[in-house]
Amino acid sequence: MFACIPGALIVGWILLPIAFILGLVSLFLKDRSKWMGITALILSVVGTIVGVIVFLTVVTTSFEESFGSGDTTVVAPSDEAVADGSAPSAEADEEAPASDEGTRANPYPIGSTIESDDWRIVVNSVTLASTDAVLGESEFNEPPAEGSEYILVNYSTTYLGDDPNGQLPAFVSLEYVTADGTTINSFDNFAMIPEPIDSSSTLYTDATASGNVAFVVPSASAAQGVLAVNPGMLADKVFIAVQ
Repeated sequence: MFACIPGALIVGWILLPIAFILGLVSLFLKDRSKWMGITALILSVVGTIVGVIVFLTVVTTSFEESFGSGDTTVVAPSDEAVADGSAPSAEADEEAPASDEGTRANPYPIGSTIESDDWRIVVNSVTLASTDAVLGESEFNEPPAEGSEYILVNYSTTYLGDDPNGQLPAFVSLEYVTADGTTINSFDNFAMIPEPIDSSSTLYTDATASGNVAFVVPSASAAQGVLAVNPGMLADKVFIAVQ
């Protein structure tokens, strides 16, 4: 019974092997009824199985609460919001069905609001052919390989959770996926870029971090790639167009 109670699992894990051993010993006692020993063996085995299930459930729930999860919802920007440059309104826009949009073949547009239980992400802009801007930021930045270029992605991430200790924006991620399906990460290059986003400072409820990340991508197909956005470690990934 203790093995089935999340707050008392440790007691159950101590009693279960004791019950199994004592039940096994009782089977070898002479002139004693065997039914209590058999019952103890059966209950200890069943209790172990149930205890493992409860333990895994508790661990999974705790992990999700710590790192953020839940269904990913996306609200595409309205035509009016795109026209005047304002942020999309969740009240004004109808939530788009993730089953139809958000794939590599049919990505959401720039400016879409992506949310999980704990995070909100908005890709504000994507600037292709940003090599000059990146190289001009620091004399130590190395130019991309021949046939490649820097692109700058500006995005905002807002912490929606209620962890009193806050969470790091590093728990959300943006990747660039090329037209041929190769994933490129922003940390694949170490260039100093203009207005970089700060992903290492803790955010508390409703706080927002905004800034740029840079990717080195193939020049010939830069506009055909997409951004893969994860609003939390366990949230569903969605794809955003780069233009």
